[in-house]
Amino acid sequence: MIGYYVMAGLVFLISMYVSNKLKSKFTKYSKVHLQNGMSGKEIAEKMLSDNGITDVQVISTPGMLTDHYNPANKTVNLSEGVYQQRNAAAAAVAAHECGHAVQHAKAYSWLKMRSAIVPMVGVASKLSNFVIMAGLVLAASGSLLGQTLFLIGIILFAMTTLFAFITLPVEFDASKRALVWLEDKNMVTQQELSGAKDALKWAARTYVVAAIGSLATLLYFIMMFLDRR
Repeated sequence: MIGYYVMAGLVFLISMYVSNKLKSKFTKYSKVHLQNGMSGKEIAEKMLSDNGITDVQVISTPGMLTDHYNPANKTVNLSEGVYQQRNAAAAAVAAHECGHAVQHAKAYSWLKMRSAIVPMVGVASKLSNFVIMAGLVLAASGSLLGQTLFLIGIILFAMTTLFAFITLPVEFDASKRALVWLEDKNMVTQQELSGAKDALKWAARTYVVAAIGSLATLLYFIMMFLDRR
């Protein structure tokens, strides 16, 4: 288990670094005020309109960096700061979340795939660690049931890992759509666009770190299972 703790600690440190870097970038670009004077809400509504999307509502949600698109009720949820502020960071986040709405409207394959497995992943994420630990405890006493539970837990965890990797193209594509629209529609200056690109780059890295961490943990569990056979 020492190897697992070392690996988990390393992933945690990298994750913290990327998270802190992301927060500092958004703080930095929150000071780059948009020359067009538009708020995050107005940016979002304009991007939706330009893409012919009329059935998606832009609403405010509590918290910081809690922004997301909800395909179930077709809402672009912007954190209070992004919703109200008029800066490069707000523009980047608002346009990115609308990128997901555009994906939904255009039936983007990776988003459809991710949405289809959300219910299963929700169950798997709640059960996997419990099943794995139960399997390990029972397997330590030589129980065949323990080995079986451990394998089931690994399969459940693999589903969450798969979800993490499917999320990557979804997030990168949403950022690409956002940046292309911001530039093509002259919504931002080159300086503002540069800030938006940098902010979204660090946001994407949080998903990359999460996916790599999940894969590393999965491989570790698989090696443990093979060693116990």
